[in-house]
Amino acid sequence: MAGSNSRTVADVRRDIENEREQLAGAAESLRGSIEEVTDVRAKLRANMVPAAIGALGVGFLLAGGVGATARLIFRRGREGETKAQVGRFRLVNRD
Repeated sequence: MAGSNSRTVADVRRDIENEREQLAGAAESLRGSIEEVTDVRAKLRANMVPAAIGALGVGFLLAGGVGATARLIFRRGREGETKAQVGRFRLVNRD
């Protein structure tokens, strides 16, 4: 079987070494592209304002901000009159 192939041992070793070098180059290229794709900090720095606005909106909704704001503004007193108040400060008097 060894006689049916015209390649020498040196040719085979040279081909294997060339394949190793190509594989190493492909691995480095893949590693670089993976680092570029997964670099979240750079993407966040590039879009800081939209990210901050989105985080504020998500935090507001998760904290129940819509319902709490509506309850604060449209709160009813014991007399049934609508009043608006922030903490102990009243924006509309009941009188």
